[in-house]
Amino acid sequence: MSTLYPLKFKPIFKEKIWGGQNLKSSLNKDIPTNKKLGESWEISGVKNNVSVVENGFLAGNELDELIEIYMGDLVGDKVYDKHGLVFPLLIKFIDANDVLSIQVHPDDKLAKQRYNSNGKTEMWYIVEVQKDAELISGFNHEMDKDHYLNHLKNNELPQILNTEKVKQGDVFYIPAGRVHAIGAGIVLAEIQQTSDVTYRIFDWNRKDDAGNYRELHTEKAIDAIDFKVYDNYKTEYKSDQNKTSEIVSTKYFETNILNFNKSIEKDYNTLDSFVIYMCLEGKFEIEYYESEKITIEKGETVLIPSVIEHLFLNPVVQSKILEVYIPEPEKNKKRDSLITIPFQIIY
Repeated sequence: MSTLYPLKFKPIFKEKIWGGQNLKSSLNKDIPTNKKLGESWEISGVKNNVSVVENGFLAGNELDELIEIYMGDLVGDKVYDKHGLVFPLLIKFIDANDVLSIQVHPDDKLAKQRYNSNGKTEMWYIVEVQKDAELISGFNHEMDKDHYLNHLKNNELPQILNTEKVKQGDVFYIPAGRVHAIGAGIVLAEIQQTSDVTYRIFDWNRKDDAGNYRELHTEKAIDAIDFKVYDNYKTEYKSDQNKTSEIVSTKYFETNILNFNKSIEKDYNTLDSFVIYMCLEGKFEIEYYESEKITIEKGETVLIPSVIEHLFLNPVVQSKILEVYIPEPEKNKKRDSLITIPFQIIY
């Protein structure tokens, strides 16, 4: 069997009513100029949207095919044991040229009950913003089902939602159950569980190109919503030059940020997981197997197989990247019994 190497995948572009051309101008994506592109799925194991390798001798192969062949060498032994042939994360870049619908995602329990699927917990890293851009995350005061439905019925839902002004580098953790919406003028990186189950609860009375209102999922969403109010919806973190800095750590994924202008050595010997790099700024080389090299540029995403335990990140220019992997389960904690099945609902 030939040796695994860092894998790049063909982006899967998604046209959206709220999309635009900023994935091209901000992240160098090769997209048609006449399309409203809202999402670039960088790495996906979602059914009917499985990523295809674009570099090296494995070019043309789908991600699930590679997992079947390489198993733990690709994704990590524990990851393979738990998730099987399904890649457990969906990695995206999103261009919100217009405001997205207000929506919510079910948690693992509800998604398994309804669809035998994962729930959807995610995080956002703000890559670029226009002046005065904002987003919605959670409620702005104590809420319950009846008050929520009353505001929804009276077309007043935005009045009870928490709005956040955003700037480049902001991070928002969006656990399943949190009502949210990305505002206009935001380009972001999204890391999430492998799921595309979304409940749309308010769409700003917007019509599509055919003059129709998009479907809402009021009843389905009720059981998914977390009505609790939280003190802070923005994730605070510290980023030190030329060091790995944690920004989000959950049982589903861990995300770090690296801002570097000199070579960084990475030792993954004790990590039983693949690693993903998303290049937000700059250009750098990955040096692995002592002498092999691959170059990653702004807007590119690369998957480092678990079998590559030691490498160097060598900047060509000042670079900023997100580092994502599956963390080790907590000691003495019973493993989640959820069976991962690739499932997609287009809402």
